[in-house]
Amino acid sequence: MLTVTLGPLTMALNHLLMLTALVIASVVGWWVARRGGESPESALFNLFLLGLLSARAGFVLAYWPMYRDDPLQIIDIRDGGFLFWSGLAGIVGGALWQGWRHPGLRRPLGWALFSGALFWGLASFGGHLYSKGTELPELNLRNAGGQPVALHSYRGTPLVINLWATWCPPCRREMPVLQQAQSEYPNVTFLFVNQGETPENVSTFLATTGLSLTHVLFDGTGLLAQRVGSMALPTTLFYDAQGRLVGSHLGELSRASLRHALEPFERAAAPAPAAQGN
Repeated sequence: MLTVTLGPLTMALNHLLMLTALVIASVVGWWVARRGGESPESALFNLFLLGLLSARAGFVLAYWPMYRDDPLQIIDIRDGGFLFWSGLAGIVGGALWQGWRHPGLRRPLGWALFSGALFWGLASFGGHLYSKGTELPELNLRNAGGQPVALHSYRGTPLVINLWATWCPPCRREMPVLQQAQSEYPNVTFLFVNQGETPENVSTFLATTGLSLTHVLFDGTGLLAQRVGSMALPTTLFYDAQGRLVGSHLGELSRASLRHALEPFERAAAPAPAAQGN
């Protein structure tokens, strides 16, 4: 399951886990502070923001050549470009600073961070184990001519499946990035699965935008989205050559976030270093 629907709101599962961890940390910190110490609620919120800023800064630095020519993309966090380790470093550094300046915060803040991190770590690990290795769904889609195409026919090479629709603004914005990636990553198959539209609508859209997409298929009932557990568009799924899910991305992709998601494929394709004799 990649998304959670709460009434009219659809949220990525990892975002919900993060917010839940923050709530748990706040409750535990408040409870510990009742027994002595300062309430860590404001400190936790500040650390949460610091972690996000640090994670974003680390990602931008890691992929700086892709942001250099368009600096406004740095603040466009819709691409989901964050690095875990730089975010963690920011939180740890900020927590040490808060504890040094406010001794009364040390115990409540320490317990709050421990409980929130424990929940987030266990929940994320459980979700990772559940989704890791999920097989490519066994179902047939349709090509522009109406003929059935089995998803399993794309096994054998790394596969990127993009669920999209022409009425979806972030889908439209990320299409040039995905089109460029088709030529930049010739060993990866990019499959564009349209959700609920007719081939005529899609053909008109591609013609008017000048896009040239290979491997366009049609899922008139949204069955693939249901099978992978995502009710949000765009959704991009990454499968290895054996048809096992190795990653997913909800929302708009930038060149940098797509590059980050494709790095496992590049590492798998890299030749092993030659053994050196003694």
